Amino acid sequence: MKQRSEKADNAENFKPDYQLETKYGSAGAVIGVDEAGRGPWAGPVTASAFWINPSHLDSLPASLTDSKKLSASKRADIRAALIHADYGHVFATSQSEAEQIDRIGLLPATFAAMKQAVETVIAELAHRSVPVSHIIVDGNLLPSWQWPSSAIIKGDSKSLSIAAASILAKTDRDHHMTELAQTYPAYGWDKNAGYGTRAHREALAIYGVTPYHRTSFAPIKALLEGAD
Repeated sequence: MKQRSEKADNAENFKPDYQLETKYGSAGAVIGVDEAGRGPWAGPVTASAFWINPSHLDSLPASLTDSKKLSASKRADIRAALIHADYGHVFATSQSEAEQIDRIGLLPATFAAMKQAVETVIAELAHRSVPVSHIIVDGNLLPSWQWPSSAIIKGDSKSLSIAAASILAKTDRDHHMTELAQTYPAYGWDKNAGYGTRAHREALAIYGVTPYHRTSFAPIKALLEGAD
């Protein structure tokens, strides 16, 4: 299995392009992978995998970039364009819930979600008789899997495939947290996505920990220990 890590290059000045896909895609499809939600105190970590159909490369929104650089409304617009059925892009999203994060650890849970998303995309590509050449993952670490892969530091600012994955991971997770907020409105998850904001901390002090909180995270663990 061939794996490597690309060096950082002042990626803040980059606009995502298709160069990495061209570099690694001579033997087949290149799949971009990214995650969202490693830092929050509540909710899942979400990973997405995205293959851009080369025949519809020109269908990609000109504003496609790292999801963190975009407003929620802009991310929603880009997402709608990315998943448009007529373009034939292949994508998948997977989640590791708080319980799994607490049980096996944040990084293994993140990698598990990545692997599931990638396997789903690869299965669809196999159905289309499209071989997989390489997987490019945002960051400096790679899951342990059987496919040739590269970790791309600031990859969501360099690769269109990773940027697309970042949009899907972020929008799917935010939607999930908004749904959870309907059951647990006091914590403000529809606004803070489970991060440790002031409103979230105040709700924890009043209402305590929910089944969706990550009890292995220090602030939640401390709160539970203080309640004993």
